[in-house]
Amino acid sequence: MTDVRHVLVLPDRDAAEEAARALEERFAVREEPQLVREALAGEDDAEDAQWLVVVEEAEERLDPVALDEFAAEWDGWYEEP
Repeated sequence: MTDVRHVLVLPDRDAAEEAARALEERFAVREEPQLVREALAGEDDAEDAQWLVVVEEAEERLDPVALDEFAAEWDGWYEEP
């Protein structure tokens, strides 16, 4: 069995926190999603950062297309890890 990692890229922390809560409800993820701040290349300002919502699962049961549509609700997208 191989662990699978899914990464959603969101525009700000508020969107990432809201999406993480909704992810748990909508997709019944077993592990709590991790929030990670990702500074944009060449940007020093903390406001110029994207936030990643990382979901790990022991078996691949989440659909990347559904996750991409989900992230789009917060102006984000699914990123291939």
